[in-house]
Parts: sequence; structure tokens; C-alpha cells
Amino acid sequence: MFRAKFLEALHQLTLTLPDAVPKKWVVDCQHVGRGLPAIKYLSRYLYRGVISEKNIISDDGTNVTFRYRESQSGNWETRCVKGEYFIWLVFQRALPKGFRRVRDYGFLHGNAKITLKRIQLLLKVFLPTAIKTKRPALACKHCGSPMAIIAFIPPAWRAG
Repeated sequence: MFRAKFLEALHQLTLTLPDAVPKKWVVDCQHVGRGLPAIKYLSRYLYRGVISEKNIISDDGTNVTFRYRESQSGNWETRCVKGEYFIWLVFQRALPKGFRRVRDYGFLHGNAKITLKRIQLLLKVFLPTAIKTKRPALACKHCGSPMAIIAFIPPAWRAG
């Protein structure tokens, strides 16, 4: 259903898909809520790879054991599957050739703030301005009087 609507919208806009796009593809559409829960859910797929190396526990040549966070409960779970099935699971979540991750491309790119502002103006999207709140003063542990920050030393791991 999604594929048909997507292709129809492309056709109406007189746009075409690259030749490398598979003829059959599946979209797993599920409601993930609104606001922060939706952003947290989507960030797992948009801002990182499919699975990080630290989550692959073992590979004995036949089976691959990996851990993942269960979406319903939020708990970490472990799963052991055949290597072929593991590759199939990874490829289900990999982008087809010719597609790019959302954060790296277009008006959502980190350096495209001006373009995003223009789009928001054209679509008449007015986001509420952030209310600047005054930072609470740091209090001295001994006397309780407010302290003034005169310098900041970055952590050693950030030193270049």
C-alpha cells in the first residue's frame, strides 16, 4: 500500500526512481507515537548503522549471537541465529543503492539550516521560539554564596 502511494506520488510529480531500486520491497509501517517517542524510535534507524559491532556477541562460523533492545519493553535481549538469517535481517534494514541516510542529505543536513528556514517560511510553519531561562547560579559548597565561572578546562579526552 505504501509502495503504491509512493510510486503514484512520484508519477504525479513527474519524478522517476533510479534503476537500481528493487522491483519488490517491503515497508514495515507501524505507529510509533508522536513527539519524543517517535524521534527516539526513528533515531535508531536514521542516525546510526543497522547494528553496531559491540552488539554482536559472538560468531562461531555458523551462528551469530547478538543483542538488541526490545522495542515494547525497552529491555536488552540476546538472540542467536544462523549467519545467513543474520545477514538477511541486516539487509532488511539497509538502504537500497542510490538512497542516502536522512541526516546526511537534503534540507535535514546539519549545514542546511538556511534551506530549512526557507522551507518553513514557504510552508508557513512557525515554530515557537525557545524561551531563554536564566541559568541558576552555582553555589559554594562551604558558604552558599554564588560563584562566578572564570574559566573552563575541557576534559582530557576532548583535547586536540
